[in-house]
Amino acid sequence: MDVQRVILIAALALVSYLMVLQWNDDYGPAQQPQQAATVSAYANNSGNSQTSELPQATTDATASADIPVTDSSAGVQAEAESGNLIHIRTDVLDLLVDPRGGDIIQAALPQHDALLNSEQPFVLLEQNSNRTYVAQSGLIGTHGPDATAGARPLYTSEQTEYVLDGDTLVVDLKLTADSGAQITKRFTFAKGEYKVVVDFIVNNTTAENFDSVLFGQIKRDGSPDPSQQTSMGMQSYLGAVFSTSENNYQKVDFDDMDEERFKATTPDGWVAMVQHYFLSAWIPAPGAEYTYESRKVNGQYLVGFMSPNFSVAPGQSQTVSATFYAGPKDVEQLEKIAPNLDLTIDYGWLWWIASPLYMLLKWIHSVVGNWGLAIIGITILVKGALFHLNAKAFKSMAKMRKFGPEMARLKELYGDDRQKMSQEMMKLYQKEKINPLGGCLPILVQMPVFIALYWVLMESVELRHAPFYGYIQDLSQMDPYFILPILMGVTMFIQQMLNPTPPDPMQAKMMKMLPILFTFFFLWFPAGLVLYWLVNNILSIAQQWVINKQIEAGEAKG
Repeated sequence: MDVQRVILIAALALVSYLMVLQWNDDYGPAQQPQQAATVSAYANNSGNSQTSELPQATTDATASADIPVTDSSAGVQAEAESGNLIHIRTDVLDLLVDPRGGDIIQAALPQHDALLNSEQPFVLLEQNSNRTYVAQSGLIGTHGPDATAGARPLYTSEQTEYVLDGDTLVVDLKLTADSGAQITKRFTFAKGEYKVVVDFIVNNTTAENFDSVLFGQIKRDGSPDPSQQTSMGMQSYLGAVFSTSENNYQKVDFDDMDEERFKATTPDGWVAMVQHYFLSAWIPAPGAEYTYESRKVNGQYLVGFMSPNFSVAPGQSQTVSATFYAGPKDVEQLEKIAPNLDLTIDYGWLWWIASPLYMLLKWIHSVVGNWGLAIIGITILVKGALFHLNAKAFKSMAKMRKFGPEMARLKELYGDDRQKMSQEMMKLYQKEKINPLGGCLPILVQMPVFIALYWVLMESVELRHAPFYGYIQDLSQMDPYFILPILMGVTMFIQQMLNPTPPDPMQAKMMKMLPILFTFFFLWFPAGLVLYWLVNNILSIAQQWVINKQIEAGEAKG
């Protein structure tokens, strides 16, 4: 009978496992089909000529309502056709710039694949039928060429193809404004950097002052985050972030923008659009007071900044600047670009624990050369740092387990008299020096460390498409065969076997269900996170087993 039961349970487990695999194939997280199509279209149109497949700047009068205006904005004028898109490539950026307005309408990241082992780069910015996410900038105000409602200025460039060959690359777009002033919109790129310095050089060759305002903004629709591929567990933030003198990191998500506009005037600062692993941001030049705002126009979400009015005297020239970032949440680069920009790597309220853990994880990786081994290494180090706290908890649980039969006897003897049973239990605790709450405090102390480490593993772009060993080729994605979650569930069951059985039968049944529930919950977690929990459980089992043996040996000697 027992053999039949074991065979039945094994068969049921196998069928359940196969059903979960099939369910994942049918209904699991999608693999960014729209992004792959975008990259393909981009690759097919990388030449000098503009084709119908390339994203186009809009030409209808209502579309330009997304450009911010000032009280001195001009009236409507006709708009000419756009020129050929300008293709700019560096070692880390692959951009398309529309000469109509000089906007960045597509940004691919060659160092980050769209999909695992894909030959196509991840596309952060794009403008097509699937998604709108672009970076706009220009000059508005009295004489600004972008001030005209329904029209964007048409810049010209010497080439339509630019490739970084050296340490820096400068791309100039030129324009003669209606006032007669000569304007150069200059993009400056540096090797290995995701930032783009955008300069507007105004050469006033007229007899009157040239008055204008610099703006930079990010326009995005409300589509889901294409880099968020995990369907369960904590989700990374998707939305805008503003940094001002009053609040160095203020989230304004799409729901907030649906309800009201955000507006603030502050010295310096920045604005960003954040998603899992990647972000885009405008950082105006320091030393001035800027107006930051969010708006929703024609179903599009816009966040950006406006500079104070500047004036260029006749015969003079002036340069106004801003920096645009489009790339991964790379701590080192973000720290160099602007104060607090690294906070877009959101570790939550435990950032003060998570940041050192991230630096430790990165250092371990520099030694072992594998992010999976780095996760194992940091788990061991964290476990070692908390060794004595864990030892106290495990000793308390071991004593509870040792005197479990005696506690059961007292419960059976005084079960009808709860007051008497409590008195006898307290006598037993005092006699054997048992602290029934001894296992709680150490666990509570180490929980912030575990949660912070969870967020480090969740937010680290370095883990995206990072292989471990064998079939696990992406630690940021779930285990395709669910082997790690199942092993994690087994280790939880072993841990329960080493711990005392709760005296309450209902509580004991619930505890037995926990490994099953946690296993199911972890099925769709990123493999790196499951690896962390698995290693942590194995270390806990080893420590608990040794402590149990020590207490049993002490009892035998006594």
